[in-house]
Amino acid sequence: MGMIKNILIVLSVVACLISTSMATPGIATFYTSYVPSACYGNTQEGVMIAAAGDAIWNNGAACGKFVTVKCTGPRNPVPHPCTGANVTVKIVDHCPGCPSTLDLSREAFTKIANPVAGIINIDYF
Repeated sequence: MGMIKNILIVLSVVACLISTSMATPGIATFYTSYVPSACYGNTQEGVMIAAAGDAIWNNGAACGKFVTVKCTGPRNPVPHPCTGANVTVKIVDHCPGCPSTLDLSREAFTKIANPVAGIINIDYF
Protein backbone atom coordinates (compact mmCIF):
# COMPACT_ATOMS: atom_id res chain seq x y z
CA MET A 1 0.00 0.00 0.00
CA GLY A 2 2.88 2.39 0.81
CA MET A 3 4.40 1.90 -2.64
CA ILE A 4 1.11 2.74 -4.35
CA LYS A 5 0.80 5.88 -2.24
CA ASN A 6 4.33 6.95 -3.25
CA ILE A 7 3.57 6.31 -6.91
CA LEU A 8 0.39 8.40 -6.65
CA ILE A 9 2.34 11.25 -5.04
CA VAL A 10 4.94 11.16 -7.82
CA LEU A 11 2.21 11.10 -10.49
CA SER A 12 0.50 14.10 -8.84
CA VAL A 13 3.75 16.08 -8.87
CA VAL A 14 4.38 15.18 -12.52
CA ALA A 15 0.80 16.18 -13.46
CA CYS A 16 1.28 19.57 -11.77
CA LEU A 17 4.54 20.13 -13.61
CA ILE A 18 2.99 19.17 -16.94
CA SER A 19 -0.03 21.46 -16.46
CA THR A 20 2.27 24.34 -15.48
CA SER A 21 4.52 23.77 -18.48
CA MET A 22 1.49 23.76 -20.81
CA ALA A 23 0.31 27.15 -19.57
CA THR A 24 0.33 30.06 -22.02
CA PRO A 25 1.36 33.52 -20.82
CA GLY A 26 -0.98 36.41 -21.43
CA ILE A 27 -2.56 39.56 -20.02
CA ALA A 28 -5.88 39.97 -18.18
CA THR A 29 -8.14 42.94 -17.56
CA PHE A 30 -11.74 42.96 -16.32
CA TYR A 31 -15.17 44.18 -17.36
CA THR A 32 -18.51 44.59 -15.61
CA SER A 33 -21.32 44.44 -18.19
CA TYR A 34 -21.94 40.80 -19.14
CA VAL A 35 -24.89 40.86 -21.55
CA PRO A 36 -25.30 40.91 -24.41
CA SER A 37 -22.39 38.69 -25.37
CA ALA A 38 -21.07 37.60 -28.76
CA CYS A 39 -21.60 33.92 -27.91
CA TYR A 40 -24.92 33.89 -26.03
CA GLY A 41 -26.72 37.13 -26.89
CA ASN A 42 -28.87 38.26 -23.96
CA THR A 43 -28.60 34.97 -22.05
CA GLN A 44 -26.73 35.39 -18.75
CA GLU A 45 -23.99 32.77 -18.34
CA GLY A 46 -23.08 33.48 -14.71
CA VAL A 47 -20.22 35.60 -13.41
CA MET A 48 -17.17 33.33 -13.80
CA ILE A 49 -16.85 34.32 -17.44
CA ALA A 50 -14.48 36.04 -19.84
CA ALA A 51 -14.28 37.77 -23.18
CA ALA A 52 -11.56 36.38 -25.42
CA GLY A 53 -9.06 38.68 -27.03
CA ASP A 54 -8.17 38.20 -30.68
CA ALA A 55 -5.40 35.70 -29.83
CA ILE A 56 -7.97 33.23 -28.40
CA TRP A 57 -11.22 34.14 -30.20
CA ASN A 58 -10.58 32.13 -33.40
CA ASN A 59 -13.70 33.36 -35.26
CA GLY A 60 -15.96 32.30 -32.38
CA ALA A 61 -14.51 28.81 -31.91
CA ALA A 62 -13.62 29.83 -28.33
CA CYS A 63 -17.30 30.25 -27.36
CA GLY A 64 -18.22 27.97 -24.48
CA LYS A 65 -14.68 26.81 -23.79
CA PHE A 66 -13.39 26.81 -20.22
CA VAL A 67 -10.01 28.34 -19.40
CA THR A 68 -8.15 28.23 -16.09
CA VAL A 69 -6.33 31.46 -15.28
CA LYS A 70 -3.62 32.31 -12.76
CA CYS A 71 -2.19 35.74 -12.00
CA THR A 72 1.60 35.75 -12.41
CA GLY A 73 2.40 39.38 -11.62
CA PRO A 74 1.76 43.08 -12.09
CA ARG A 75 1.78 45.08 -15.33
CA ASN A 76 1.65 48.42 -13.56
CA PRO A 77 2.92 49.94 -10.28
CA VAL A 78 0.37 48.13 -8.05
CA PRO A 79 2.64 45.86 -5.98
CA HIS A 80 1.79 42.20 -5.40
CA PRO A 81 -1.64 42.10 -7.03
CA CYS A 82 -1.93 38.29 -7.17
CA THR A 83 -3.97 36.30 -4.62
CA GLY A 84 -2.30 32.98 -5.47
CA ALA A 85 -5.63 31.42 -6.52
CA ASN A 86 -6.64 30.07 -9.92
CA VAL A 87 -10.03 30.69 -11.52
CA THR A 88 -11.80 28.77 -14.26
CA VAL A 89 -13.91 30.89 -16.59
CA LYS A 90 -16.20 30.24 -19.52
CA ILE A 91 -15.55 32.18 -22.73
CA VAL A 92 -18.80 33.99 -23.52
CA ASP A 93 -17.73 37.04 -25.50
CA HIS A 94 -15.18 38.58 -27.85
CA CYS A 95 -13.07 41.55 -26.95
CA PRO A 96 -11.78 42.76 -30.33
CA GLY A 97 -8.72 44.96 -30.13
CA CYS A 98 -8.43 44.53 -26.34
CA PRO A 99 -5.05 45.18 -24.75
CA SER A 100 -5.53 41.85 -22.98
CA THR A 101 -5.64 38.19 -23.91
CA LEU A 102 -8.61 37.67 -21.59
CA ASP A 103 -11.04 40.26 -20.33
CA LEU A 104 -12.33 38.59 -17.16
CA SER A 105 -15.54 39.34 -15.32
CA ARG A 106 -14.85 41.51 -12.28
CA GLU A 107 -15.74 38.55 -10.04
CA ALA A 108 -13.23 36.25 -11.77
CA PHE A 109 -10.50 38.91 -11.78
CA THR A 110 -11.05 39.58 -8.07
CA LYS A 111 -10.58 35.89 -7.30
CA ILE A 112 -7.02 35.93 -8.71
CA ALA A 113 -5.93 39.56 -8.22
CA ASN A 114 -6.60 42.86 -6.54
CA PRO A 115 -8.99 44.70 -8.90
CA VAL A 116 -7.16 47.97 -8.17
CA ALA A 117 -4.39 46.61 -10.43
CA GLY A 118 -6.76 46.68 -13.42
CA ILE A 119 -4.34 44.75 -15.64
CA ILE A 120 -2.14 41.77 -14.76
CA ASN A 121 0.14 39.16 -16.26
CA ILE A 122 -1.41 35.70 -16.36
CA ASP A 123 -0.86 32.10 -17.33
CA TYR A 124 -3.87 30.34 -18.80
CA PHE A 125 -4.55 26.75 -19.75
